[in-house]
Amino acid sequence: MTAAALAPEFTDRLHWINAPAATLAGQRGRVVAIAFWSAGSAYSHNLLGDLRHLQAKYPDRLRVFALHVPKFEAERSPALVEQAVGRLGLAFPVANDPDFVAWQHYGIQAWPSVALVDARGQLREIVAGDMQREALDASIAAMLDEPGVVPQAEAVVVRNAAMRTALAWPAGIAVGAKHLYIADSGHHRILECTHDGRLLRVFGGGFPDLVDGSLDEAAFNAPRGLSLVRDTLYVADTGNHALRRISLPRGQVDTLAGNGQPGTPVEGPVADPAAATLDQPWAVAAAQGRLFAALAGSNQIWEYDLGLGVLRRLCGSDQFGLTDGAADVAEFAHPASLALVQKTLYVCDASASALRSVNIDSGAVQTLVGRGPFEFGDQDGSREAARLQYPLAIALDPDAPVLWVADAYNDALRRLKLGGGGLSRFPCDHPLRRPAAIAVAAGALWLANTDAHEILRIQIDSGQASRLPVGE
Repeated sequence: MTAAALAPEFTDRLHWINAPAATLAGQRGRVVAIAFWSAGSAYSHNLLGDLRHLQAKYPDRLRVFALHVPKFEAERSPALVEQAVGRLGLAFPVANDPDFVAWQHYGIQAWPSVALVDARGQLREIVAGDMQREALDASIAAMLDEPGVVPQAEAVVVRNAAMRTALAWPAGIAVGAKHLYIADSGHHRILECTHDGRLLRVFGGGFPDLVDGSLDEAAFNAPRGLSLVRDTLYVADTGNHALRRISLPRGQVDTLAGNGQPGTPVEGPVADPAAATLDQPWAVAAAQGRLFAALAGSNQIWEYDLGLGVLRRLCGSDQFGLTDGAADVAEFAHPASLALVQKTLYVCDASASALRSVNIDSGAVQTLVGRGPFEFGDQDGSREAARLQYPLAIALDPDAPVLWVADAYNDALRRLKLGGGGLSRFPCDHPLRRPAAIAVAAGALWLANTDAHEILRIQIDSGQASRLPVGE
């Protein structure tokens, strides 16, 4: 398509999620950025964050639209997309494109991509990939300097009401001898509770920020994975692209690495935590002075030496895919959860719908279940035949050789028998809605039923589930 061609108009086959149906013709006089994204893509989350920043920078001359195009079958659902819009806090109009209509009209090739349209309605450029804030800003600023741009102050009205539930998209769980810890991701805080859900302490003020200090001073941004080691709780502070630590006896929060912005990690000593860049840590696992982090944005597993304060890459080439082998050549696709036992680190590789294992000494990677980023399903059976759909969490059972799996897009709880066993669905008497975190202790499972905004305790012997009244 030539630079002078008009951008394809939005079709009536789009399902608008949080705003009335819009037209490109109605945007004349503004520069328009149209994001093509998918709910489960870490790259997409980075891009949407950049567009949020640019919309705030040019509020009366730039209009952002986000067209959701599903990678997984479950993402065709408008209800799932609506949950993602709320979870990501998107304040610009979003439409679902379940049949790839707009995607094809614009000739999009990959998630995420941005189509830039000038004030005359002409398609000027398509930018693919995340980490493109500077390039997008430069292109948008150049178009804003062209004739025909007319500032228009009216605000876009979107339906994105604040969550009024006690929990909002809980995405991390850790269980100790007496306490339960929850990453209340949508409220940007960490909760300390009793095992039956009675709230004891809150870390974080309920707003997104990167602040260290006491439980009243500290702030998080969409925290997810948790790892409890004695009296220390490690936090994958996903929205801040940071690794955080909570000293539970003192109630103090500090940052090990990360500065609030995504970036390419660099190996070496971390003299200044704010100088160390990470890209969407979704999970952490700590033991024997080593903290492992799953970086969903860079498709790698990194290690932080807690004694020396040194970062190093354990495995992952940074390419998106499903490739086994040595540390440098292995590929991941959005690693989202970790479970550590002895010398083996188990990885829930969400966008590959796979379960992987890593030798923590050599970094060698092996696939247990899964065939690739575009092969998924809902199938029990042998490891070769079994299929998952965007699993988001795993946990090892301390009382049995079993790896528990929160199979998010199948709304299911599964278990994989270690030592060569197969995958099976675990019957639960409570409906599941995109479960995204899991922990196991004392014959029970604690499960974050994320899109239902609740924590369940499930008895392993019976499958009976009870809802914890956290914060109610």
